[in-house]
Amino acid sequence: MDKQRSSGILLHPTSLSGPYGIGDLGPQAYQCIDFLAETGTGLWQVLPLGPTGYGDSPYQTFSTFAGNHFLISPDKLLAEGWLHENDLANLPAFGPNSVDFGDVINWKQDILHRSYEHFRYSGKKYHKDAGLFYNQQAAWLDDYALFMALKEAHGRKPWSTWPAQYRDRAPKALEEFKENHPYAVQRQKYFQYLFFKQWMDLREYANQRGIQIIGDIPIFIAHDSADAWAHRELLYLDDIGNPTVVAGVPPDYFSETGQLWGNPLFRWDIHARDGYSWWMDRLRSVFSRFDIVRLDHFRGFVDYWEIPASEITAINGRWMPGPGANFLEKVKMEFGGLSIIAEDLGEMSPEVFKLRDQFNLPGMKILVFAFDSGESNVFLPHHYDENCVVYTGTHDNDTVMGWFKRIGEGERTFAQRYLKSSGEDIAWDMIKLGWSSKAVFAITPLQDLLSLDNSARMNYPGKPQGNWGWRFSESDLSEGLKSKLLDINYLYGREI
Repeated sequence: MDKQRSSGILLHPTSLSGPYGIGDLGPQAYQCIDFLAETGTGLWQVLPLGPTGYGDSPYQTFSTFAGNHFLISPDKLLAEGWLHENDLANLPAFGPNSVDFGDVINWKQDILHRSYEHFRYSGKKYHKDAGLFYNQQAAWLDDYALFMALKEAHGRKPWSTWPAQYRDRAPKALEEFKENHPYAVQRQKYFQYLFFKQWMDLREYANQRGIQIIGDIPIFIAHDSADAWAHRELLYLDDIGNPTVVAGVPPDYFSETGQLWGNPLFRWDIHARDGYSWWMDRLRSVFSRFDIVRLDHFRGFVDYWEIPASEITAINGRWMPGPGANFLEKVKMEFGGLSIIAEDLGEMSPEVFKLRDQFNLPGMKILVFAFDSGESNVFLPHHYDENCVVYTGTHDNDTVMGWFKRIGEGERTFAQRYLKSSGEDIAWDMIKLGWSSKAVFAITPLQDLLSLDNSARMNYPGKPQGNWGWRFSESDLSEGLKSKLLDINYLYGREI
């Protein structure tokens, strides 16, 4: 990883502005990159880009390899002739500041289907280009396209509830389904072709402007995913495909019952036998679309909390060993230098930091965690070394304004003393604190750059609905904001 002192913005593409109800990979994404380049900001961090399932969470996706086709830009499809103007004539009156996922999904699904119809009758050049993509990505794309077509045919129900011949991947049944539903399968492949074409064009533009993109890879996969359906042998699943044990975290300061995530757990012994080949494919895919990758829940590579699938809370679990250094040695051997940020937040054992440091991975420091326990708090910048990434907050936290309104008087007073702040411009005072620190990278969610309160918060962990919807307005990226950000990047030596 190129560890040049720099700064960045945390912003998921769904939060971009635009007329289509959800941010996408079209003109507004390019404008965002221009904003970063013109302010000397060298990093753009996004959340996982996979196709989302229940709850619209980018951390619970139908595939760890596929892209979210709802991020495909209608404007780019129009420009390339894969939509006509009349296809967009009945555009709903979407709200500008949040994503109504139900309405957006219904409308955009129709638009993408129309695009596929145009594509089917386009020239051989385009079909050849798409065919090349299909062949290059066949290792995961064939399973994913079939999975999504089967899911559609079964009312979008989880794969473990499908008829046994499909649930258990009987070869004859799958071949017959593909023969009888070629349109449904090919359409899913086409959606992925569009997503990756648009994403890779956007990434190339970002790199040309000096911007590196930080991606995010959750350690665990969703049960209702093409990955779990196609690779049951790699997970703790029973004979009909349901998890026997699931992931979570034990009770702690934040929750008396812990967090029951529900993801199936990996059989690390099976992965190790073939040199973690599925994981190497997964990482190869993610490194192909990002410059740097954040490994979410890094602790799980040391040890993870295993909960019987029958439990309704995370209380009755146990710690089980992860793959540890053996896994990361394989990653290093496969990919050379590790362009990885370790998400090392929460209750950590010394072994987690030992593994992180063994491979020289930068960890994470969160400023809204820094002021609740006095000067010894490890999130205070005077404790940092250079090899870390400081954030004002993440997608899972209060915004700085929301945090400052919520905390008690003692924490607020200490924060004001440390920051030498009246609190009137607390979000920018925190940004400046992060930017002035030793941390090699300093990153802030756009919400903090805009000094927004918790009405703009991205996610409340444990809340199953109503997350991930925040969007900003195009006018928010003003000349005044641009000048302000450029100034602190220059002052604190982070300008690209």
